[in-house]
Amino acid sequence: MQEIVFVVEQEEDGSFVAEAHISDNEQIITEGNSIEELKLMIKDALECHYDNIEDMPKTVRLHFVKEEVFEI
Repeated sequence: MQEIVFVVEQEEDGSFVAEAHISDNEQIITEGNSIEELKLMIKDALECHYDNIEDMPKTVRLHFVKEEVFEI
């Protein structure tokens, strides 16, 4: 796997949660209080998930999801 995509959502308290689906029954979820901390936590989660560093994705793509609600 050369690339992995994490979907990132910001929580009400300002922290960030990132989730990547590896397969139908396998996912990686982590969180951080800032974007920089989130990136470190993603790197740590990937290192924990993959036994062999050669199997780890070389590129991480962050897909930010923003939900906005308004009344009309």
